[in-house]
Amino acid sequence: MKSIFVNLNSIDKVKRFESDICKMEGDFELVSGKYIVDAKSMMGIFSLDLSKPVLLNIHQETDEKMSVLAKYTVENI
Repeated sequence: MKSIFVNLNSIDKVKRFESDICKMEGDFELVSGKYIVDAKSMMGIFSLDLSKPVLLNIHQETDEKMSVLAKYTVENI
């Protein structure tokens, strides 16, 4: 499993992120504080505090997945 921080600070970014994640095989979780939601759930994503980066857990990491997710990744937390 790999964990990265992603920035989803706009509605358009959340829509694109959820669309990209849903096209991929495997399990993805978003973690914000004590809350963990399925990253393929639009309602779950919007239930989180998106004013700051959230942690994305990727259970079956591949280079292809990482290249798609790179546009959402935050390097410095």
